[in-house]
Amino acid sequence: MIVCSCTGVTDRDIRQAIAWMRASDPLTLITPGKIYRALGKSANCGGCVRLFIEHIRSDENFAVPVELRNLRGATLARSVEEA
Repeated sequence: MIVCSCTGVTDRDIRQAIAWMRASDPLTLITPGKIYRALGKSANCGGCVRLFIEHIRSDENFAVPVELRNLRGATLARSVEEA
């Protein structure tokens, strides 16, 4: 299914890009911009953003790696302890 008609990005392209990013760097944070760059494309009109994000979120490899979860809270807690 075509997700972005401006650039011709399909749901399969998105899944493959996510799988490639996760395989090459398991700790990477996956964003729409990174997916477009991995595909050698860039967003154009933005009309696809909602559908694009739905497809990203539905991919089993999208989840934030466990090691990177709650970093903001941990950083704030350390800052308070040091003060």
